[in-house]
Amino acid sequence: MRKLLGVALMALFSMSASADLAEQLAASGRSDQDKARDEARRPAEVLAFLGVEPGMTVMDLLASGGWYTEVLSVAVGPEGTVYAQNPPMLLGFNDNAYDKAITARLADNRLPNVIRVDGDEGDTGLEPGSLDAALTALNLHDRHNFGSDEDVAILLAAVRDLLKPGGVLGVIDHYGDPDKDNTQLHRLNVATALPIIEAAGFEIESSDLLRNPDDDRTIMVFDPAIRGKTDRVLYKLTKPTVE
Repeated sequence: MRKLLGVALMALFSMSASADLAEQLAASGRSDQDKARDEARRPAEVLAFLGVEPGMTVMDLLASGGWYTEVLSVAVGPEGTVYAQNPPMLLGFNDNAYDKAITARLADNRLPNVIRVDGDEGDTGLEPGSLDAALTALNLHDRHNFGSDEDVAILLAAVRDLLKPGGVLGVIDHYGDPDKDNTQLHRLNVATALPIIEAAGFEIESSDLLRNPDDDRTIMVFDPAIRGKTDRVLYKLTKPTVE
């Protein structure tokens, strides 16, 4: 009974935190274009699931143009810190599109609790154990599809090193179909990616928050029929408190 009560109280706390953050995100200075994505991406609920709280030090890993960077900025508040990390290759992609986007988002110190980190995940300049949490959204499939199992393992190991004991890495990605060419579809084959994640030494918890049964996983994610509405993986990867 006591255990059930504890679980119920935790669920109520998570719901309350999610509702509070949703109100803050709606009232913040985020662009209308950014806010329009909230319905599908459910950022307040995602961050509640991951346990992101005010005052934390967090990283938007492979931040691209920084949509989640700004969400995290609101979530951790003025006493928290967000590192927006991008490798040079990503910043230079498509005529420097992401470099331009993140530069515009952070212009005039409009997000004063955000620190830009232009460097690979293994070259951030941060001390090991610096982060309470990290999040990477819609990125792991590229490392998995266009790189190798070792590339994914190197990424996960680098982030694990940056996390405090008990720290969390959130992973969001497009579900793939193991029988399709997920490289062409820009999706994640969980059947082959999950063993790499398991071998990285995280405690793994998954959520159905971003699932969409209407996505049959056979369409390229940029197809207008499914763009922004794909069936999505959501993992909470926790670094053990005792190694």
